Amino acid sequence: MIIVINFIGRFTMPCHFMLNNFIAAVPSHHCDISSLDDRGVFSNLSQAEKLVVGIPVNEDGTPSSCEMFAEPQYHLLFNSSNVTELPTVSCQTGWVYDNTTFKSTLTSEWDLVCDRRGKNKATATIFFVGVMFGAMSFGSLSDRFGRRIMLLVSYVSGMIFAIASAFSTSYIMFAVLRFFTGFCITGIVIVSTVLSMEWVDIKHRKLVGVIDNLSWTFGNTVFAVIAYFVTDWRWLIVTVTSPVTLGIVTWRWMPESARWLIANGKLERAQMYLKKCAKMNQTEELIDTLKTETLSTIVVTEKRNRTYSYLDLIRTPKMRKLALRTGILWFCVATTFYGISFNITGFGLNIYLTQFVYALIELPAKVSVYFLLDGIGRRSTEVGALLMAFVCLGINIVVPKDMSVARTVVAVIGKGFSSASFATVVLYSSELYPTVVRQNGMGYNSFMARFGVAVAPLILLLDEVWKELPQVVLCGTAVLGATVARTLSETRHRCLPETIEDIEQQW
Repeated sequence: MIIVINFIGRFTMPCHFMLNNFIAAVPSHHCDISSLDDRGVFSNLSQAEKLVVGIPVNEDGTPSSCEMFAEPQYHLLFNSSNVTELPTVSCQTGWVYDNTTFKSTLTSEWDLVCDRRGKNKATATIFFVGVMFGAMSFGSLSDRFGRRIMLLVSYVSGMIFAIASAFSTSYIMFAVLRFFTGFCITGIVIVSTVLSMEWVDIKHRKLVGVIDNLSWTFGNTVFAVIAYFVTDWRWLIVTVTSPVTLGIVTWRWMPESARWLIANGKLERAQMYLKKCAKMNQTEELIDTLKTETLSTIVVTEKRNRTYSYLDLIRTPKMRKLALRTGILWFCVATTFYGISFNITGFGLNIYLTQFVYALIELPAKVSVYFLLDGIGRRSTEVGALLMAFVCLGINIVVPKDMSVARTVVAVIGKGFSSASFATVVLYSSELYPTVVRQNGMGYNSFMARFGVAVAPLILLLDEVWKELPQVVLCGTAVLGATVARTLSETRHRCLPETIEDIEQQW
């Protein structure tokens, strides 16, 4: 029941995370050259002839996107040679956009092209900065007030800000609302992941972790189809946000984490939920063992009713090492994953098909993870997936640009390995942190991941310095992540740690 309810709520997450690929897509565009019509001659020319006399062409023969002739060059209608010496200026009165693929985007709405190209990429970064701070906030709040109530807060506030952003009247307004959308909506993923994990035993943690990740794959795949049919950016935001309504409706059946209740001394409520669990799963014979006295012995090494904070992640030596290592690992995993995911237009193929295949490759990747987690262990799976992502990124540096199909195939395989590394790190980290600070730990890790995601669009802008520089940087992050993952302890077949003392003693 918990898995199904979380599956519904998590559907909208990948849609919002990948939204910028479509709402901020850059359609073909050129300068609006109506200002050149100083003698009324333009009205007698065809559209193709207007472009010839008004706009210089690139090396590939397409009209320039950011420049126009200072004066109309009518002689080019008869002689198109030697155009390099003609005086040009930047676009004076805006741009004209090709709306055959997209009815409207942020780019065409607020002219986020040419010297404003950075603002276009910044919309994704702003959203993920919101996600970054939201992860820290919801991680701390759900350790303090409980998983269940913070899940509802994330549902409601995330939906309100997302819908409001769809009706923005300026770029600044949209950027601010996207920040708060990211801030609020991130609670869905970090709370639901921990809630699922804390309700199962050692044997089923792996299964629950993989199913939770498959909800992401499902959302990503369906999103490509939704984006294909909904080509107006405002309605696309509304469409992908609407499933949260179903999540709010089904929330009433979501139980609180019994582990969290016990760790915080709320034994009677924990007993109530555990009895419900026993009844639903037809194990009523175990109800007699769920006495309050028995539950009170589960957490005896640390003072109950104590409030834990992010400071507890660095208060003791081994917790400090754990936090440092997992933080770097999450940053590297997220930067690699989203660096590949955001580059769906970098290979010259159909944007919708690339998004769909990018999403679909996650299915075999995550199913493979299910078998590898117990077969070779969490650590080896994480290290191997990151190293293979590095290999794929490296191959695409040397494959020629004109081999767009080959480059896309390699990128898709790399996306599969980076997806496997993400699926592994979520389960792996939740098993490394103790119950009393698990949500804080996941919040901190999510903060580091979203920092990586916020950096990813900016890494892609490095292609202006050197075309292959983004790929080189992503290669470096993948190798760094694999190196750090190698230093973590294995959690296969081990009980979840309950207290900080467990961490200090077991390593």
